[in-house]
Amino acid sequence: MTYSAATTRYDIMPYRRCGASGLKLPAISLGLWHNFGDIDRLDTQRALLRAAFDRGVTHFDLANNYGPPAGSAEVNFGRIFAEDFKPHRDELIISTKAGWQMWDGPYGSMTGTRKHLIASCDQSLKRMRLDYVDIFYSHRPDPHTPVEETMGALATLVQQGKALYVGISNYGPELTQKAADILKSLGVPLLISQPNYSLLDRWIEPALLETNARNGVGTIVFSPLAQGFLSDKYLSGLPEDSRAARLDWVRAGLTDAKLALIHKLNELAKARGQTLARMALAWTLKDARVTSTLIGARTVEQLTDSLSALDNLAFDDNELTQLDQLTREALPGIFTAPPKSTGQDLIDNPHFKA
Repeated sequence: MTYSAATTRYDIMPYRRCGASGLKLPAISLGLWHNFGDIDRLDTQRALLRAAFDRGVTHFDLANNYGPPAGSAEVNFGRIFAEDFKPHRDELIISTKAGWQMWDGPYGSMTGTRKHLIASCDQSLKRMRLDYVDIFYSHRPDPHTPVEETMGALATLVQQGKALYVGISNYGPELTQKAADILKSLGVPLLISQPNYSLLDRWIEPALLETNARNGVGTIVFSPLAQGFLSDKYLSGLPEDSRAARLDWVRAGLTDAKLALIHKLNELAKARGQTLARMALAWTLKDARVTSTLIGARTVEQLTDSLSALDNLAFDDNELTQLDQLTREALPGIFTAPPKSTGQDLIDNPHFKA
């Protein structure tokens, strides 16, 4: 069935300026980390992308290793793009990333080399059937490659016309500053930084947010629902079909202290007239320095529910104070564990390998 985009698609979604650039992104963007691999239904993927765009979601975020298998999310997106969204290419911001294991041999491993990044971008463009991407990211810091080489590769992709903008993901504040300085010297500004951020993981406060703002860099956050913990999914136990039930590293993060906190946060959400998930998403957007928050969805119903967070983005001072007190008391370490500038901890962390 031929897709006809909703004529009302720009009526409700707020758009935020990305750092010091003139580019605007939707307050909520759609990430394809999960649910777009070959193990998932193409018709569901198509329905999700259509429903998102019809509601003003103009930014789709991918990476070359998304799937499974790696690369399949880009292939599936590329097929749907060619069939449904090609007439709307200039209405979309499409991003992808590279830096994790992708192919055999030393050049396809977890690395930030010039060889890997430029080859990865070329492969991604072919998989997605695109002439260029709007944003290309270094997906992770590489402790074995000089940041000058990694940023130089990003600049080359812009100069070659393969990417309009460049970004970094999972970089701490010190390395972000260095990356921004290098790119500025090359005449290609750093557009955006993509860290994880949620009520259960607030490490970007304040240093990374301040570093990004000082350098005119936008911030788009992923995992705003903390792998689903910030939803009603775990309020009554561990569902058999949940990510925590399937993945040991996710289940290990569901501590008694975190469960108790989730129940308290849910009571605050009820007082606001929101579900826990909607409040958690709205909270990530409370700071104007956050350009956009990335959501994932398995169904159109999940997508619609998440987008309903836009109905109430305002927090009063009392609500913010309560949220701060609850998270500080229950999880005192969440403000003090940023990724190390070397990136070695990311290599060893299964969260970033999923």
